[in-house]
Amino acid sequence: MPIPVNITAKLGEPHLTDEDPWGAEWLNNNDAGSGAYTIKEYKPNERIVLERFEDWKSGPMPQVQEVILLNVPEAGNRRALLEKGDVDINFTVSEKDQTELDATGNFTVTSTPIENCLYSVDMHANPQLNGEDNPFGDVKVRQAVSYAIPYDAIMDTALYGQAVPMFGGAAKPESIAWPQPSPYTKDMEKAKALLAESSYPDGFETTIAFNTGTQEWAEPTVVLIQEALAELGITANIEKVPGANFRSVLVEKSRPMIINNFGGWLNYPDNFFFYAYHGQDATFNGSSYKNSEMDTKIEAALASEPGNKEYDDNVKGFIEMAWQEVPRAPLVQPQLGVAMQPNVTGYQYWFHRQLDFRQLEKA
Repeated sequence: MPIPVNITAKLGEPHLTDEDPWGAEWLNNNDAGSGAYTIKEYKPNERIVLERFEDWKSGPMPQVQEVILLNVPEAGNRRALLEKGDVDINFTVSEKDQTELDATGNFTVTSTPIENCLYSVDMHANPQLNGEDNPFGDVKVRQAVSYAIPYDAIMDTALYGQAVPMFGGAAKPESIAWPQPSPYTKDMEKAKALLAESSYPDGFETTIAFNTGTQEWAEPTVVLIQEALAELGITANIEKVPGANFRSVLVEKSRPMIINNFGGWLNYPDNFFFYAYHGQDATFNGSSYKNSEMDTKIEAALASEPGNKEYDDNVKGFIEMAWQEVPRAPLVQPQLGVAMQPNVTGYQYWFHRQLDFRQLEKA
């Protein structure tokens, strides 16, 4: 998806060359924007210091004069900084920390469902994987796994209730809303019956991979899934993939099962499905799912618009197909959690999931 940026031409033009006609090399280390803040200090992977641009003319002058953005990868360290009063805002707070920080009554905690986003279990849907037969190429296996997942336990134990359930919905979509709950819930009898009808009635051994950058919720999730699949005779080994390497896993599509987290910035179901289900096999299609009938419906929706019957029919059609084929089992719609010191106000949620400092105020 192209991401537009505003660049001040007068700043960038002196650095254009025949080899670099867009000045990309210079822009990698220099600012040429036109926003409410300028970059005062930039230390890669450590901090960015922003200073209010006093000549800004494109809106009300921000109240906060200086913003220090610290790169603190570990969630526990971010929480500690907030609790000690060393930072004003802890952004992208984990589900566990949302619950516990809110319970203290010492902070302002807010959470917003992330538009067009899902946590899911993606199952590689191609018949072959790494040169061997792939059990998840059998739709009956995927359906069996989807009925074996302990959704309620994941919601309560791994996510502390801080998410929107995406399970236990109608068998067929009743609207074009997205995300919407799939019809799957934990039902071991259905799961066992479906596996018995599959090409793997006695189970099999497999691997489920997750990004350690999401360890706080993803690890208890995979442990719960591992325990549930054992009841079906499926041995699921857990692979912990470092956050820096997980993008490669998505690109390679070499794992039979992964815990995925994808959200489309444009809040339309066809945008999500184009990247997560379409046969172009985009990075975020964690199941490497390919279905020409699905593609046709997605492309027809993209060529239309909400409110048209054709659009609505195609959206309902590809959602229903996703439930039947279930290359990914939706778990929840996550929430973006933010914890702030009580003297900070003005926080506003944005679809791009970044802080907008212009509205923030600090007493």
